[in-house]
Amino acid sequence: MTGKRKAGVPARKKPAAGKPDQSPLKRRLKKTLKWTSISGLVLALVGAIAFVVLYRTIDVPDPNADFQTETTKVYYDDGKAELGSFATQNRNSISLDEMPDTIKDAVVAAENQSFWTDKGIDPKGILRAAFSNAKGNAQQGASTITQQYVKILYLSQERSYTRKVKEAIVSLKLQRQQSKEEILEGYLNTIYFGRGAYGIDAAAHAFFDKPAKKLKLRESAVLASVINNPTLFDPANGKANREALLERYHYVLGEMADMDTVPADQAARAEKRLPKFPKVKSESSYAGQRGHMLEMIKKELLRLDFTEQEINGGGLRVTTTLDQDAMKAAEEGVDEARPDGLKELHVASASVEPGTGALRSFYGGQDYLKSQINWAVSGGQPGSSFKPFALAAGIKAGFSLKDTFDGNSPFYFENGTKGPRNEGTGPDGEGNDYGSSVNLIKGTEESINTVYADLTDSIPDGPQRILDMANALGIPKAKKREGTMNNLRDSPGLEANSGIALGSATVSPINMANAYATIANGGEAAPVYVIEKVEDRDGTELYRHKVHTKRVLDEDIAADVSYAMQQVVTNGTGANAQALGRPAAGKTGTATNADDNVSSSWFVGYTPQMATAVMYVRGKGNESLEGYLEPFYGANYPTQTWTAIMSRLMDGKDVEYFPEPVYVDGEAPDDGHAPYVPPPPPPKKTTKPKPKPSKTKSEEPSETPSEKPTKTPGPPSETPTTEPSPTESCTILGGCDEDPPGQTKSAQPAARIE
Repeated sequence: MTGKRKAGVPARKKPAAGKPDQSPLKRRLKKTLKWTSISGLVLALVGAIAFVVLYRTIDVPDPNADFQTETTKVYYDDGKAELGSFATQNRNSISLDEMPDTIKDAVVAAENQSFWTDKGIDPKGILRAAFSNAKGNAQQGASTITQQYVKILYLSQERSYTRKVKEAIVSLKLQRQQSKEEILEGYLNTIYFGRGAYGIDAAAHAFFDKPAKKLKLRESAVLASVINNPTLFDPANGKANREALLERYHYVLGEMADMDTVPADQAARAEKRLPKFPKVKSESSYAGQRGHMLEMIKKELLRLDFTEQEINGGGLRVTTTLDQDAMKAAEEGVDEARPDGLKELHVASASVEPGTGALRSFYGGQDYLKSQINWAVSGGQPGSSFKPFALAAGIKAGFSLKDTFDGNSPFYFENGTKGPRNEGTGPDGEGNDYGSSVNLIKGTEESINTVYADLTDSIPDGPQRILDMANALGIPKAKKREGTMNNLRDSPGLEANSGIALGSATVSPINMANAYATIANGGEAAPVYVIEKVEDRDGTELYRHKVHTKRVLDEDIAADVSYAMQQVVTNGTGANAQALGRPAAGKTGTATNADDNVSSSWFVGYTPQMATAVMYVRGKGNESLEGYLEPFYGANYPTQTWTAIMSRLMDGKDVEYFPEPVYVDGEAPDDGHAPYVPPPPPPKKTTKPKPKPSKTKSEEPSETPSEKPTKTPGPPSETPTTEPSPTESCTILGGCDEDPPGQTKSAQPAARIE
């Protein structure tokens, strides 16, 4: 190549001496940095101007004039009839001198350790709390006492950066205008402690039934602890809450010792136990079922991220799904059917609307003022009323209603392990035998445990598939938590084990009703809910529930499951529900405790318009009903109670019918379960006919009972002419015995009716 450049190509300029050549990328980067710096400077200037303007225009609220709590009102589903309200206790302001030093020091240690030295905002505290919370330590708030005080004064549901900025500015102004003592006094007279108590004096009465001036160290540490989360740290809400409080309580006392506001040895002694909590009389406005309703609604509002402060003093307007007439029907139905004189007996019910998941009514148990346990939420072991979920899983897996399973007792799994037995004593004391080939209609109708153990064992990965089906239909998954009685979103003990179909986990009546409502709705599930909408005091809508349905079960399978449960009512253990006088489907259930005594008794059923669950338990929920509630089977009091409630709920409503069964029949995943076919009759003897004398009417051969066709619950197209007649030991329904010829079921001991 020559040193000459090509014609038409401009010569490349050489960089000036001492200046390195810059690439286009470097030049763009330099330009970007320049304009970024200018923009940042402009934004900082604008921010400073805005801050000055806001600082001058935003006034510090007057705690006496601007702090106004307005109780939240709760309405039935029509939005007009008032169900109740979350009443707040009177806020009794007291001077800082009347407050013991222990409560002042405990609150500062718990909420804002730099309170006496900070400027109303503590950047270091924000970072410290963030790191502590990230490490999983006891939760620490990032706001100073001054900021919290300002937030209380505004008491707004607004959740925005605008409010945060406003709070920060007012906090800075407040600490300039008031002394730290004045701020702490105002804070302790307005902060929310839970139980409807605003201010330390109301809190002292609500938790310890004494005025604030008489609070001791342990009591002060408790009240300082609950400020962080009044619901979580209230020991009245259950064992788990008490344990959470204890952890927070230890944190507060430890910080007090570190700050030298209490001697270390005194703090160590106080840490050993919580103070005693006296029983504080509840407000009469919570009497009867109203207290159970309000507590359930409050917990749901908290789940929807409304705070205790907003609920108790924010003036919300809450419309629920609860129907006033339906709530009355539940209470009247329980009162009509339950036996008298059994003080430890707890009856619960729940009614859920198919297609929406709306909880229309429930009965939580005894008067709320006597016991705060809502048994419609707490629940118990549903026993055999869990079997329809296994039936749905079995048909989905490929089995048919006509397929047969082992009805003899006890059942042995393929690995030789002894499984469940049937009710009754049976000839060998191991439960009643129903034959080796019992179809799923008969197994459901008579609630045969061994049939469902065989079904569970025959479905590939059966326990897990049944669990998945139950969850899909509306039974919540089990959560890893203990000590709580709120099982509206939990099913303690629900695991994929070989006995899952027999219902040994804890399930609430509300969730059982909702799962059955899914079947009633043709397999389309809707999450259960109790709050329709929430508005603020000005009528602005803050929340509205949207119904979302999801198909979780094929419509034909739902029809078959529904058909089997109709037979429970027409021919089986739920016969008492026939008194409803309209088509109904359902399932009885009993469950046993560790001593093998019946401890819970159920009936869950539905019409096309409503699904209702009824549960009977005793004492703490696991005590024996045998010898106490007689008869104790689901076929009796629970079914009668269900009928009494549903008769009221269905009064005046059109009679609706269920779809016909489809008899879905897939490819069975396990051999040996084909529908039972009776053996052909023996051939007749071929002898030379003899002349017969003419017959008289009295000599006409009679038809023996064993030769009569057995009536089946199948569709009209299945007439006796399409199947051979049953023998003495076998029925078309599939109850095929292995008894010697001539031995009938009447020779067996009577079964325990479930």
